[in-house]
Amino acid sequence: MSNENTLNGSKSQFSLQDLMKALEDTQDGQRPVENWNPENCGEMDMVIKADGSWWHEGTRITRQPLVELFASILRKDEDRITYLVTPIEKIEITVERAHFIATRVDIEGKGNQQRVFFQTNMNETVEAGPEHPIRVETDPDTMEPSPFVTVRGRLEAALARPVFYELVDYATEIDGQLGIYAGGSFFPLGPKGAHEI
Repeated sequence: MSNENTLNGSKSQFSLQDLMKALEDTQDGQRPVENWNPENCGEMDMVIKADGSWWHEGTRITRQPLVELFASILRKDEDRITYLVTPIEKIEITVERAHFIATRVDIEGKGNQQRVFFQTNMNETVEAGPEHPIRVETDPDTMEPSPFVTVRGRLEAALARPVFYELVDYATEIDGQLGIYAGGSFFPLGPKGAHEI
């Protein structure tokens, strides 16, 4: 990805102020990004790092309300690119690992009636289930798990390590595979013994 940001082929820099201005007419909770279809305006030097922190032009964005505002207009399209989307522009950004971090898990009930709730670093609560599946990528060489839960659309939260191991504590073994029931579905977490510390 080029470090030079362009707007419709020009040399104009994208700025946080421009994004804020484009969102002036929207209200909290009223940002239907899936229904907005502006043209792709190019790339922005904004990165969501693997630890969940947001960086713009090499500087960390430390104001949580600002981060949460930008998180509310995230969208990952079929082209597998993540965008900040407003009613008038669609801007590519970089995501190192996942869009969010799941920082907490709460589990209610038992067996196939069990309910699993995740809280993200954006103060969103997601109940895992068919519409918000849990998936685990396992490195074939190291067996290191990389667990995720779908938050909305194609956006995912990476499970923080303590959250994942708490999930493993509630796991059920089926045919040599550990997994967790959530929302009436069974989600594999990996082979038995793979997650022992």
